[in-house]
Amino acid sequence: MSKIKFIREYPLNASAKMLYPYLSTASGLQQWLCDAALQLGERRYNLVWDNQDHIAEMTSHRTNKSVRFTFPGTNKGTLHDCSYIDFSIETSELTQEQFLRIVDYTDVGDVEQLAELWDNQVLTLRELIGG
Repeated sequence: MSKIKFIREYPLNASAKMLYPYLSTASGLQQWLCDAALQLGERRYNLVWDNQDHIAEMTSHRTNKSVRFTFPGTNKGTLHDCSYIDFSIETSELTQEQFLRIVDYTDVGDVEQLAELWDNQVLTLRELIGG
């Protein structure tokens, strides 16, 4: 099955320092992204959706800037062409507004379904941070 790269930016009324823990920690992710999250090691996480475990590796992060979770199980253990979710906190130089940029590289082929999913997840995040 071929993968698609879904990219969307969401304006958020929150500082990068406030937002980053929601993107990079198991407790933060559990509050808005998944049903449950458990940190298994320094960089390994178990993210649970619909009672299914998804093992993720935090393959990159820059404090208060970005984090990427790669799902190695989606391609027989290699990191080449694995599904991933990438979160980046960006600031508009013109307006100084904060944006959360989400890149979801997945084999879920329905772009409309992905858009609805991320819109709902970010709505939950906005409610948590008050932004």
